[in-house]
Amino acid sequence: MEAAALLSPTATSRSPLPLLSTAPAAHRLHVLLPLSGRRRRLCLRSSPRPRGSLGCAGDCVVRSMGSSRERGVLVKTSSSSASVESATQEVGAASSGEWSGDAIRRRFLDFYAARGHKILPSSSLVPDDPTVFLTIAGMLQFKPIFLGKEPRRVPCATTSQKCIRTNDIENVGRTSRHQTFFEMLGNFSFGDYFKKEAITWAWELTTKEFGLPPERLWISVFQDDDEAFSIWHNEVGVPKERIKRLGEDDNFWTSGATGPCGPCSEIYYDFYPERGSSDADLGDDSRFIEFYNLVFMQYNKKDDGSLEPLKQKNIDTGMGLERMARILQKVPNNYETDLIFPIIEKAASMALVSYTTADDAMKTNLKIIGDHMRAVVYLISDGVIPSNIGRGYVVRRLIRRVVRTGRLIGIRGDGHGNSEGAFLPSLAEVAISLSTEIDPDVESRRKSILGELQREELRFVQTLERGEKLLDELLDEALSSAGNNGGKPCLSGKDVFLLYDTYGFPVEITAEIAGERGVIVDMKGFDMEMENQRKQSQAAHNVVKLSVGNETEIVKSGQVGDNGFLYVYGEEDAKQKAVIEINDVQKSLGNIFVHKGTIKQGSVEVGKEIDAAVDAKLRQGAKAHHTATHLLQSALKSIIGSETSQAGSLVAFDRLRFDFNFHRPLSEEELMKIESLVNQWVSSATHLETKVMDLQDAKNAGAIAMFGEKYGEQVRVVEVPGVSMELCGGTHVSNTAEIRGFKIISEQGIASGVRRIEAVAGDAFVEYVCARDNYMRRLCSSLKVKAEDVNGRVETILEELRTTRNEVSSLRSKIAVLKAASLANKATTIDNTRVVVENMGDVDADGLKSAAEYLVDTLEDPAAVILGSSPGDGKVSLVAAFSPGVVKMGIQAGKFVGGIAKLCGGGGGGKPNFAQAGGRKPENLPGALEKARDEIVAAISSKSS
Repeated sequence: MEAAALLSPTATSRSPLPLLSTAPAAHRLHVLLPLSGRRRRLCLRSSPRPRGSLGCAGDCVVRSMGSSRERGVLVKTSSSSASVESATQEVGAASSGEWSGDAIRRRFLDFYAARGHKILPSSSLVPDDPTVFLTIAGMLQFKPIFLGKEPRRVPCATTSQKCIRTNDIENVGRTSRHQTFFEMLGNFSFGDYFKKEAITWAWELTTKEFGLPPERLWISVFQDDDEAFSIWHNEVGVPKERIKRLGEDDNFWTSGATGPCGPCSEIYYDFYPERGSSDADLGDDSRFIEFYNLVFMQYNKKDDGSLEPLKQKNIDTGMGLERMARILQKVPNNYETDLIFPIIEKAASMALVSYTTADDAMKTNLKIIGDHMRAVVYLISDGVIPSNIGRGYVVRRLIRRVVRTGRLIGIRGDGHGNSEGAFLPSLAEVAISLSTEIDPDVESRRKSILGELQREELRFVQTLERGEKLLDELLDEALSSAGNNGGKPCLSGKDVFLLYDTYGFPVEITAEIAGERGVIVDMKGFDMEMENQRKQSQAAHNVVKLSVGNETEIVKSGQVGDNGFLYVYGEEDAKQKAVIEINDVQKSLGNIFVHKGTIKQGSVEVGKEIDAAVDAKLRQGAKAHHTATHLLQSALKSIIGSETSQAGSLVAFDRLRFDFNFHRPLSEEELMKIESLVNQWVSSATHLETKVMDLQDAKNAGAIAMFGEKYGEQVRVVEVPGVSMELCGGTHVSNTAEIRGFKIISEQGIASGVRRIEAVAGDAFVEYVCARDNYMRRLCSSLKVKAEDVNGRVETILEELRTTRNEVSSLRSKIAVLKAASLANKATTIDNTRVVVENMGDVDADGLKSAAEYLVDTLEDPAAVILGSSPGDGKVSLVAAFSPGVVKMGIQAGKFVGGIAKLCGGGGGGKPNFAQAGGRKPENLPGALEKARDEIVAAISSKSS
């Protein structure tokens, strides 16, 4: 019988409730059992009831959650004076017209900090949310709080969130406001304040702090939201004619079919107030820009579509930093703000053009480069490495778009005199220089960002060259097909899209080259392919899904949960009533620990108290592997470079797995050095130090934070003095000597720019070494040599095997040539061209090649030889050899044999005079050769006539 229990961090009258640990990654694990397997009291409940404190013992951490309202007051008190002073200092800069992007960001955050909001850092562009591809909104990091699955840490917060959206990538540079990377300034209330405060503060910020003229501001509200309309008109004083009621599509936010939802209100800036208010359309991008959106999360949409009021009403807002900068800096579009324009200027200088005098097409291309460079710099900084799948493909696509756009406008070389070098690093240097106040970590990752961009660009240049060859082939085929059927040569939309999407060819370049060859381009087909991709992108990447359900959302952790037993006792006689064997423990949102296992004895009832006992041996294995993982990361940074960073991990009882960002395989020498260094630290018998610190103090002290991980104000720091310091909530040994030994099992690539090391430590290390020693003993016995002589003996055997195989291959080729000699007499003559098409039975591919070469050399020019065979194992081999006279007719062996191979379930190609192919359907070989005979005869006949 399977059982799963939700164990909530509550106290009971009988115990302080330490928990059977889930041991998740990073600092979020607050409660751990001690090393011993002593029984500890737990309470089994049907639903979680979180409290304000957690209990623990041994090497655990205790941190009081505290009262949200109390924390809010403390935040307000501590930040008020400092933020007011900062705002006062900023007024001088504002009054002198200096509205930099950094100043706008600071003013926004300080404004809300002075009103009790806690300034929180931007979360990673890689969200801790399986329903979202990339971070696309400022509210994403607060989603669990809005859903009620995590308690609020503060009553209200303000952030400047890095965001990525690629669903409108084709509009970047062509409109004044579309971007892939942008910052969303936001203020959030978690049941603290609601519409009145949100609206009045938004108006005060906009008109007084940022100084926007009230008469240029328009408001939209949901058509049925009389409350918001009244606040805007009666309390703020906005004239009725500048408040527009809009429908559900525009001004009602929903999280999905069900879940939290509510009306929205937006603030628009009017660039042309002289046009008056009659018939004004807020959707007119040429006149209005929406820069501030206020979401009033006040309802829960039920399955039947009805709305019920939420017990806790929330505020979720977003102000586009780039849009506000455009308004305040008085520039015609977001790209010409100081947040992006320095990158554009650098690109223009490298292309030897002036942005101010450039035509519209050139300006569009420069805007694309400026926008995309910001995006790729921050994505790579957050650990997203270019690849062909997932988020990595987003980065790769953006990089390739910059490279092909840069080449289109004439950028060549690295900007430092190397005409063959990469130019992306030079542009990235500018983007990095602008990052200080957005994300200070970008500067520290400069070396890895520039290196990744350089490698990716140079790889793509090679892809572009392959694309040029493919384009030539596609144009040849289009011309050939048109000649055969008398039609007009045309390049299909699918082929144009392939060149665009895979090889980076801009459509205009493809059309230009095709036009020079007399080939038209199917633009309608191309547009259909682009639309299909756009729909898929929008469906996958532009929705934040919130749902209120009963399912438990599991938090992915690096360290596996403990195994052990839960014991249920009677309340009266204290006798054991049931035993549950636990084989998995995981942590869900809200610090709820999910225990999964099997009831081995008795039965379980809700409300009964239980004891928990951890499997101490397995726990020790996890400890050894977790501390070894920290040592491994330090060793990697020491041996291959400090720029490498963690990209994932698994800490199990019997092994560890560590993923890290690096651009090449590690050499055997490097692996040996890493292994040796870790074992040196193990043997040094260093005591570990664990402490709880403020997050910023921990970072200032040099503690390594896990990329993409969310941290609270207080973090747990695990330090191996002089070796390693990391933010971590997992279990660890108390002394490095407990690890006993460390051995790397494998090192391999798992994605572009991501490597993986698997290793063992502790008891698993001893078991691994003993097993390998046993294998070596058996091998020595079989080879009848000593261990130190095994390599030499194996090399000798391999050399003997290679020699034998070469002799066999040579004999087979000679036999094939002998068979071919008899085929020369079977050649048929078609318009003075000798043709041989034959099945050579079970001759292998090398023998088939030798036979074809013999025949084409033996027969007089012009001659065409096509041979096939079935060498066994369900394989088909094909070869085509054409003499110079046949090639001059325009008949190419590579294209010819590829088409025939498709009939046998395969493919292939080669040069015009010689090509090989293979297949997986030997039963189709006779028919394929018959078709080959017909086609070669027809081709020769048509060319001769």
